Amino acid sequence: PALPTPATPENKTIQQTNKPQAQTPQQRKANERFAKREESKRGKPDAALAKRHKFKSPVSPIWLIMLAFVVFGGIMFELIRLFF
Repeated sequence: PALPTPATPENKTIQQTNKPQAQTPQQRKANERFAKREESKRGKPDAALAKRHKFKSPVSPIWLIMLAFVVFGGIMFELIRLFF
């Protein structure tokens, strides 16, 4: 087996480069949010931690607008035709 290398000045500089880097403010905020979220999960069963899915309509908003335009636009054109 290979013996560990003695601590020479060259090896110390290599070992010192493994230090963690400073955090940016964005990273620090993200880490704080993550820690807060994880802390709130402690001691709770997995079933209680399941995320609730928001209801998503099967019809996109663009299609709803087009449908409303066809229906209400037709009504408006009929009313305009009847009165004028």
